[in-house]
Amino acid sequence: MKIGILGAGAAGFFGAIQAAQANPNAEVILLEKSTKLLAKVLISGGGRCNVTHHCLDNARLVQHYPRGAKELRSAFERFSVNDTIAWFATQGVTLKTEADGRMFPDTNKSETIIQALTEAAKLAKVKIYTNLQQIKVHYLAPGFNVQDKDGNSFIFDKILIATGGAPQIENFKWLQALGHDIIPPVPSLFTFNLKQHPLAHLSGISVEKAEVKILGTKLIQQGPLLITHWGLSGPVILRLSAWGARTLHDLNYLFDVSINWLPEFKEESLRAYLEKFKTENNKKLIGTQSPFREIPSRLWKWMYEQAGITDQLKWADISKKQNNILIEILLRNTLKVDGKSTFKEEFVTAGGISLKDVDFKTMESKKCKGMYFAGEVLDIDAITGGFNFQAAWTTSYIAGNSMGTI
Repeated sequence: MKIGILGAGAAGFFGAIQAAQANPNAEVILLEKSTKLLAKVLISGGGRCNVTHHCLDNARLVQHYPRGAKELRSAFERFSVNDTIAWFATQGVTLKTEADGRMFPDTNKSETIIQALTEAAKLAKVKIYTNLQQIKVHYLAPGFNVQDKDGNSFIFDKILIATGGAPQIENFKWLQALGHDIIPPVPSLFTFNLKQHPLAHLSGISVEKAEVKILGTKLIQQGPLLITHWGLSGPVILRLSAWGARTLHDLNYLFDVSINWLPEFKEESLRAYLEKFKTENNKKLIGTQSPFREIPSRLWKWMYEQAGITDQLKWADISKKQNNILIEILLRNTLKVDGKSTFKEEFVTAGGISLKDVDFKTMESKKCKGMYFAGEVLDIDAITGGFNFQAAWTTSYIAGNSMGTI
């Protein structure tokens, strides 16, 4: 039996390894259009590779997937985070857990993960071909003929599609031609550009916990927020972009955000807190005495200046109007977003092969017998933190084993 794997990324490599191990008599061939193997693994996590996330409860784990949660629930029962940790351990790779739950190789180097995958593939006798441009797949019913522009041709009994996500629906046309429904791809993880950027001079400042709402929608998230030279970033923004991928696309990335810089306060409690602070510090200058340790001094200065308060004004001399404006900024700071920024190396999309077209017990296509799917080519995506890689390990594990044994 000949098994073909399209795409030499995380899902492609892991699927190839699993297929070869499940059926040592099968010839497993991994095909890659570029000259680079595991390119996204190399640059992920800032070059450290965020392998997975230390969320061992599958019911909680799926809550990090805006799309695919239902299907992954059963899939994670077959190959979980614990299984990922254990598999890499068998390859001599120890994963460490950071404070936020992200897991990295203890070497802090992506090359460690790349070496583990390439060595496992070599040991499993997976054959690898690179620089195969303009690949075309012909369905032979049964089987597949894969050709490239240079005339290279491969005949496979089964084939795994692990080509990753793509920004344009045109990249999926050949799969659509085989009967698959394609969910139009849109960006899933991105940062917000601010119109005329009123916070540009505060670039690099972060707050540990902010609540951000997309006005006019139900989208709301809490978490660390980073001010950048182009706008807003940090985990809270990336989570909003993931959960709101389609909504924000439909808004053409033009919308208003409301930031609560102090989500632990309600308006009534904040007013009471400020009144008490004002009484206790009435003779002190507002520029030298901040009531909030959570808010960096430069950001605090910008806030009170927006309320018409100067550095030399004493707390006792703040007017009712100034106090009201300050509270509004602290709890409902409205900013206009006029676009997004994505990092091409870590580009993640919502969209791809409709999950209704895939049997998640095997990852086989319901429309094209012998064709399997794994990784980001599916309409599955997650927030940052190692969750997208975990979906890749899980789906390719199931696909590889199914191809090798069925």
